[in-house]
Amino acid sequence: MSYREESYFKPTGYKQTITQGIDLSKHTVTDLKALWRKTLQQGMHGICFSMYEDGQRPGDTITESQVERRVNILKPYTKWIRSFSCIEGNEHVARLSKKHGLKTLVGAWLGDDKDDNEQEIEGLIQLAKEGCVDVAAVGNEVLYRNDLSLEELVDYIRRVKEALSGMNIPVGYVDAYYEFSRHPVLVETTDVVLANLYPYWEGCPIDYALGHMQAMYGQVVDAAQGKPIIITETGWPSQGGGLRDAIAGEEAAMKYFIDAMNWTKQNEIPIFYFSSFDESWKVGPEGEVGAYWGLWDKHEKLKY
Repeated sequence: MSYREESYFKPTGYKQTITQGIDLSKHTVTDLKALWRKTLQQGMHGICFSMYEDGQRPGDTITESQVERRVNILKPYTKWIRSFSCIEGNEHVARLSKKHGLKTLVGAWLGDDKDDNEQEIEGLIQLAKEGCVDVAAVGNEVLYRNDLSLEELVDYIRRVKEALSGMNIPVGYVDAYYEFSRHPVLVETTDVVLANLYPYWEGCPIDYALGHMQAMYGQVVDAAQGKPIIITETGWPSQGGGLRDAIAGEEAAMKYFIDAMNWTKQNEIPIFYFSSFDESWKVGPEGEVGAYWGLWDKHEKLKY
């Protein structure tokens, strides 16, 4: 997700318990690191699984042993793991997460290649039949990327819902928070609203980022027609530059994680933090910051 000025809507008619973020001016870096580590050790609802080591990228087939090593690193800190694809080794994420007692939000990656889409949809259905899917996500930011038409996307969602009928698996679609206001059919067609919230990509300064995320969430509530909502991605990069007033940095990344965890826990909002491990391949698509969204670095070591 990246910045689009015209896509920011003001929420209306929504009340929530507002959690104030921590004041960086009142914390030394040492204090902040200790609070970050304490917050992490208290546990997360969920985290987005980072698949690729240095030299790897989407399209490479990833081994089961690599996935299991990373699942083992994450499992003391989270109840849920989110995957983004059901092919090229990504199917191991759901199976191994269940093996290690974790719940799964399993995604089928949809793009403009219809043959790949078929493999993804069939892979998601197969994992569901194996009992490896707790929530199914049919596509991720497909409309944001303009990879499919709305009608094509809805057809895929309906197909998965029909295939999973009777399995008691909620089916949703992941996209930027404003897409659900723009396209009510995305809410009407799904069981759960899966929204990505990134104050960073809207150029928001870190001191106002928590309030900005709360406003984003409020808009999703307005659009959700009473259906459950899951924050499927939010995060802040630890280095790599900035976007307008949003500056990547270690202190900002720690503050954002602490604030996001505190607010979502107080309001009992399910959240998948983005992301688990730094991934070097993302430098190209997202600029320098793309490689630095993890709580762990690319060597699988906690950053702080």
